[in-house]
Amino acid sequence: MESKKKFQTNAIHGTYKSEQHFGSLTPPLFQTSTFVFDTAEQGEHRFLGEEPGMIYSRLGNPTVQLLEERLALLESGEKALAFGSGMAAVSAVLLHYVKEGSHIICSRGIYGCTYGLLKWLQEKFRITFDLSDLDSEEEIRSKITNKTVCIFLETPINPTMKIISLKTVTKVAKEQGIPVVVDNTFCSPYLQRPLEQGCDIVLHSATKYIGGHGDVVGGIIVGSEEVMNNIASHVRKDIGGIMSPFDAWLLIRGLKTLHVRMDRHCENAEKIASRLQKNEKVDKVIYPSLFEGKNAEIVKEQMTKSGGVISFTVRGGKEQAQKLLNHVSLLKVAVSLGDTETLIQHPASMTHAIVPKEEREKMGIVDNLIRLSVGLEDWEDIWGDLENALNQI
Repeated sequence: MESKKKFQTNAIHGTYKSEQHFGSLTPPLFQTSTFVFDTAEQGEHRFLGEEPGMIYSRLGNPTVQLLEERLALLESGEKALAFGSGMAAVSAVLLHYVKEGSHIICSRGIYGCTYGLLKWLQEKFRITFDLSDLDSEEEIRSKITNKTVCIFLETPINPTMKIISLKTVTKVAKEQGIPVVVDNTFCSPYLQRPLEQGCDIVLHSATKYIGGHGDVVGGIIVGSEEVMNNIASHVRKDIGGIMSPFDAWLLIRGLKTLHVRMDRHCENAEKIASRLQKNEKVDKVIYPSLFEGKNAEIVKEQMTKSGGVISFTVRGGKEQAQKLLNHVSLLKVAVSLGDTETLIQHPASMTHAIVPKEEREKMGIVDNLIRLSVGLEDWEDIWGDLENALNQI
C-alpha cells in the first residue's frame, strides 16, 4: 500500500496525474464555460446525477476541481468547494445553516465584512448573532439557544490575534450537536488544521496565503462530503459565487510554494515582533509566539508556528498610527495579507471601519492598533523601513 505523503509533497502533487493530461507537468487550464455531451442521453444522465462528468463551469470545472481536491487533502477533509472570494465562501456557509430566526455564535473579533454580512442577515431575515470571547465551556454554553445553528470563529482573530481553543469549542458544540466553522485564513492549512481538532467546516480567503502573490481573489471551504455536496447543489449552484478556472489555476500554483513561503513569513515575523517589543514608540505587540500561560498552551496545541501577521499598538492615538503608515516606504499601505510584499494597515479605519466604534473597542480594535502582514523581503530591510517610520512619530 502506498505510504501517506507529507504535507509538502501533497501541496505540490496532490491527486494530479500527468499521464491523464498528455504528460503535462503543470496541470492544464480548462478555460471553458460549458462541456459537450456525446449524446442527448449522456446529458440527461449527468443532469440527473446518474453519471459523473462535467456539464457547465458554474457546476464544476476540471481545474477548479483539482484545486478543491488538493485543499481537501491538505486540510484533512473529505471534500472542498471553491468560491469567487473569501466572503462568497463565508456567505455560502452561513446561508447553508440559517433560516429565518436562526441564531449564530461568533468569536468576538471577526473580519469586518463578516460582521457586515451578519448585520445584514439580522436586518433582512431576523437572524441573530452573539459575539463571544469563547474563553470557557461555561461561557459558550451560556450563549447557546434552541435556535443556535452554528458557532463561527476565527483563530487567530483578525486583527487582534486573539487565540481561541478549538478543543474547548468543539467539546461543547458536539455535546449540543452544533457545527463549528473556523476561518483559517491567518494560518493556512500548513500551520493549523481545524478539522483535525474536531471542527466541522474550515474556510479560507484563498486570496491570502494560499495564493500568496496578491494577484488572485478566491475562497475555499472544506468539510464532510455530505455537507459540501449540499452547499454545492444549492447555495453555490443557485447563487453562483463560483471561482473562475484561471483563478483556480493560479491558486494551484500558489499551493506548490505554500510551505516554503509560510516558513519564511513566520521566520521574518518572529524577528520583527521581537524588535517591535523593544521599541519605545510601541506600546504592545500581539503575536502568538509572545503569548504566555493558557494562550501559549493553546498555540502549542493547535498551531505549528505563529504565522506572518503581527498586530501592535503605538503610543498615542489614531493620528500617530496614521502618521506611522504615512512614513513607510518599502512597506505598502494596503489591506489584505499573506502576500510576498509586507503590507501595513490601520484596522479601525480600514478593514473594520464597518464595525461600530463601541463594538470595535470591545473587540480590542483600538484607534492606535496597527496590523502588519510580514512579507518575504529580507527581514532587516523590513525592520529598517518600519523603524524609520516609528522614529517619525
